[in-house]
Amino acid sequence: MKKKLLSALLATAMTASMLAGCGSDAASGDAGQKQDAADNAAASTEAADGETVAADEGKVLNIYCWNDEFQRRLKAHYDKYEEVDATTGKIGDITVKWNITPSDDNAYQNNLDANLLAQDSAAADDKIDLFLLEADYALKYVDTDYTMPVADLGITDEDLKDQYQYTKDIVTDSNGVLKGVSWQGCPGVLFYNREAAKEVLGSDDPAEVQKYVSDWDTFNATAEKMKAAGYQMTSSVNDTYRVYSNNVTSKWVEDGKVNIDDNIMKWVEDSKKMVDAGETGVHDMWSDDWRKGFFPEGKVFCYFGPAWLVNFSMAADTEGSIGYEGGWGAAEGPQGFFWGGTWIAAAAGTDNAATIKDIMLTMTTDADVMKEIVVDDDDFVNNQIVMEEMAEDTSYSSKILGGQNPLEMYCAGVYSLDLSNLSPYDQGCNEGFQKAMKNYFEDNATLEEALDLFYKGITEKYPELTY
Repeated sequence: MKKKLLSALLATAMTASMLAGCGSDAASGDAGQKQDAADNAAASTEAADGETVAADEGKVLNIYCWNDEFQRRLKAHYDKYEEVDATTGKIGDITVKWNITPSDDNAYQNNLDANLLAQDSAAADDKIDLFLLEADYALKYVDTDYTMPVADLGITDEDLKDQYQYTKDIVTDSNGVLKGVSWQGCPGVLFYNREAAKEVLGSDDPAEVQKYVSDWDTFNATAEKMKAAGYQMTSSVNDTYRVYSNNVTSKWVEDGKVNIDDNIMKWVEDSKKMVDAGETGVHDMWSDDWRKGFFPEGKVFCYFGPAWLVNFSMAADTEGSIGYEGGWGAAEGPQGFFWGGTWIAAAAGTDNAATIKDIMLTMTTDADVMKEIVVDDDDFVNNQIVMEEMAEDTSYSSKILGGQNPLEMYCAGVYSLDLSNLSPYDQGCNEGFQKAMKNYFEDNATLEEALDLFYKGITEKYPELTY
């Protein structure tokens, strides 16, 4: 049984049906563990702002994540947390242990999978209690019994009423059960080089720039203007991919067959024209060539992303960068989209349910904490009321964006999101498709050959699929 479960988790993201067939033998499917966790959560006598969490919590809270972002957020905004060292903290009498494994080469998921599979045989102090998820693979975990329903922790719909619906949809399983919460929303916008906008478009005012990027045909026409002035419209074709892929009208897999949506093919068509015209490159995201546009000499007009991209990933702290000089602006761009986000999930079998409940409520529903995160961390938080207030707050602005307050744009974008076409295959399909199309963009394959390469690769990865 363990081998079957391990194969299900490591070989394919479609674990739901496999785990459903394992019944009570699955570690986290044990009804007694679920009831114990629910009882522990109910035993808490203090609300999120209380001084104690519960008297009968476990001695160790094991948290699994891929970087230190959540650790930093907890240290800064959860007043019950006390740092001991880089991998250890305290919450009252509970020792917090951080297990941080980078996502490179799927290492984080592999480590998480192996430890979840060992959850039933692990000692209480070694069990995973809380772990973090990204949108691209959230369904892999929420569609299993390894994640606890937040209702079993004692968290109600009323508690979460101010959160954006799309953040709930991403971690809702196929039976409609919510399995996680997030402190952040990640709606995206178009970040543009203000100097390039003034030089080529005659203005760096966001409303004026939006006229030149309001839809894809207009965006592509503006790319010609930028090229004539010595700028690339985007650093890479991959910069626009997520915008197109977030606006599909069908799923990657329909009735077991791989399906390529028309909007994905429009990305291919538009991108090929831009590459051939020298208006963009084919660099892999996060590569040194892709990053060159963070600096004036890189001569790139725009990037697409959420708040975390421009604030933390575009060299804003590096002297001489566009962001360091406050040289980026934000416009809504051709279509609304989102990118990333971090969700907090409780592992079934945890003996720290009340502590996890308190963390979730404090970090994702407390309005004061939400405002702190916006002001202190420049993050977009998962609270509609707070974000709408901050969008109208004239005292709030972004130095990186030249004093602009972009929150109204983020708010507008998040309401346009439609997550109805998410599927557990999304990460594999999106990554495989972009990789295959690079051959076409670089003229190393015809379109038909590149598509065939994608189909063969994805059905090898997921043998249950056809095309």
